[in-house]
Amino acid sequence: MVGKSTMETTMSSNQKTRRPRQLYRQAGPLFIFLLSLSLTACGPAEQGNDQQRPPAPVTTMAVNPENVLIESEYPARVHGSREVQVRARVGGLLEKRLYREGQMVAKDDPLFQIDPEPYQIAWRQSQAERANAAASLEQANREWRRVEGLYRDDAISARERDQALANRELAEARLALAEALVADARRNLRYTEVTAPIGGITDREAFSEGNLLEQGTLLTNITQLDPVHVRFALPENDAAAQRLGREILNHSADGEPSAEESIEVVVLLPDGTRHRQTGRLDFTAGTIDPRTGTVSARAVFANPDYRLIPGQFVRLRMVLESLEGVFLIPPEAVGSGRNGPRVFVIDEDNLARSRDVELGPVIENGQVILGGLSAGEKLVVNGQVALADGMPVDPTAADQETAEPAED
Repeated sequence: MVGKSTMETTMSSNQKTRRPRQLYRQAGPLFIFLLSLSLTACGPAEQGNDQQRPPAPVTTMAVNPENVLIESEYPARVHGSREVQVRARVGGLLEKRLYREGQMVAKDDPLFQIDPEPYQIAWRQSQAERANAAASLEQANREWRRVEGLYRDDAISARERDQALANRELAEARLALAEALVADARRNLRYTEVTAPIGGITDREAFSEGNLLEQGTLLTNITQLDPVHVRFALPENDAAAQRLGREILNHSADGEPSAEESIEVVVLLPDGTRHRQTGRLDFTAGTIDPRTGTVSARAVFANPDYRLIPGQFVRLRMVLESLEGVFLIPPEAVGSGRNGPRVFVIDEDNLARSRDVELGPVIENGQVILGGLSAGEKLVVNGQVALADGMPVDPTAADQETAEPAED
């Protein structure tokens, strides 16, 4: 009885196990068919969603070639075009200062008066010596005429005639010496009044009245303010330094103006304003200073209103190069690609196209593009970060985006 019961239990379990398998075999094809229908229905819907993604909005601008001036600024210092030391040309007692310290003077204006009395005496003495020499010459001429007549009459010897001729020549030499002494005394007397060798602004006096001066003593300085020199330095690796150096080496010695004279420069004053007068580059050193690695340069500026003051720190702006037929775009429009710098342009089908470009310098108005763009192309200037080559876009012109809405 026990064995029979166990057998029935085992048969019952096997039947329960076979029923799900039979049901799976019967329902399997139907399940697979329904699953394939579900996948078929879902696939096109998802692909449709991808195709229906809206084009990326971007901002564009039309690019056209233009001529661009490449400028650079350099720190500079103002100097007088001429800085002269006024010195005493004769010694003596300084009697009087004839100018106001720090004032503008013209050429030949009196500045100092040195005691002239000793030089007046020397001048009168030299005049007396000249008169004495002139009288001696006159006497020697009379003697010569008399001796020459006697010699023709064979009344005196040749030796006496030669002696009379020598006396006349010595008298002529003494007179010439006396005249030179008169000129020297007159010059020294004139130098007792110290005058301005150039026009410009005066410095403080080095010695006050009453001091005994020696010849060559420094009395004051004069600085010419119109024109002025602006001195600066070009870096060794600066393209301008190399170009200007070549111009100097190629400058011919036939007296023609150098190429530097056509290079114009402007000065920016400490307050940021521009000096009214435009200057020109008139000097660049032919060698590089090994201590600083720079090339010394100088520009000349007219300064009629004396706005530029010697010693003043300014900035000098100079055109280094003129580029023709280049493109000027916003710097933010340039990205990085596999081959280097790139931008995106929009074709006729409103598709973004990646374009490799050759970069030039960045100037105040934007990034210079030397190559890679064509005239009239639409450049993406905003929204290009997420773009890929061939991606559809919704372009808006930059000028339309910034335009104000029309009022009713």
